[in-house]
Amino acid sequence: IEYIRSYYYNKVNDVKFSSSLGKFVGFTEVGVKQAEQWNSNAAYLAQENAQKETYCLNNVDIDYQAI
Repeated sequence: IEYIRSYYYNKVNDVKFSSSLGKFVGFTEVGVKQAEQWNSNAAYLAQENAQKETYCLNNVDIDYQAI
C-alpha cells in the first residue's frame, strides 16, 4: 500500500509525496523548491508518513471485505 499526495497548479503536477519514498518530489521549478523546503522539515515529513496509516491501513480491511 502506498499513500500518494499530489499538488497541482493549472492542471500541472508540481509536487508529489510518496510514502514509499518517504519524501516529496518536485516536477516543476517551483515544485522542486517547494519539495526541498518540505523535505527539510522533519515534523512535516513525519506527519505525511503518518497519513498512510490513517487513510490506507485502517481502511484496507474494509475494502477487501467489500470485494
